[in-house]
Amino acid sequence: MVGVSQSNKKINMSQRVMNSILCTICMRGASQGVKNKHTRLINGKPLMYFTIKQAIKSKIFDHIVVSTDSKKILKIAKSYGADGWFLRPKKLALNTSPKVPAIKHALVQAEKFYNKKFETIVELEATSPLRKIEDILKAYKFFVKKKANMLITGCKSKKKNPYYNMVELVNGKVQLIKQMHPVPHSHQSAPQVFDMNASIYIWKREALLKYNTLFLDKTSLYVMNEDRSMDIDSEYDLNLVDYMIKRQKEIHD
Repeated sequence: MVGVSQSNKKINMSQRVMNSILCTICMRGASQGVKNKHTRLINGKPLMYFTIKQAIKSKIFDHIVVSTDSKKILKIAKSYGADGWFLRPKKLALNTSPKVPAIKHALVQAEKFYNKKFETIVELEATSPLRKIEDILKAYKFFVKKKANMLITGCKSKKKNPYYNMVELVNGKVQLIKQMHPVPHSHQSAPQVFDMNASIYIWKREALLKYNTLFLDKTSLYVMNEDRSMDIDSEYDLNLVDYMIKRQKEIHD
């Protein structure tokens, strides 16, 4: 199931139908690739600032909760309007720790703290500050429309394609990751594939608690524009996003 972000129509949020929605923002202190990336400055603001403000301005979340193992991150996040009262256990904050168990942990903590069940959980990645509020709203609308158990976001892959120009070594032999007959002779003739952009994840409560995978029978893909799909994973990414946000501010000032 795929949705493409093209329409500029406003979202009728009555479609929530009394659905309690929890927003989680997971941020480890010992980040790899970019040291202390969540507190690094982008146009004079900590990286986390942009995601927290997008969540608040979307006005669809009952609560916005930060999951982190860092007291410093927690303090800064709360100063910008997110909720936070617990630190993530070390076993869920290792370099090798998967993200889904940390989100489950945040959900359990939130339901205890607020004394309520959340029907939908939305994880917004702090490393994807270029998303827009409309991306959050439209992804949620698409999730509801498709009656999905889980939703991921991505963008069309324009350069790398496992059917055409991505290879692997198998027993010392170079071969395409995905085999087709005949082999596509151009990027345009290969099947369309998508890059996961690590921006927005949405679950139904039962699906999040039951599974540790993103790929369920009813997982939907919501397609975002490429210029809003950068995930900061290196110093180069950080500098590029900083430039893009400063440039956007100059254009709109």
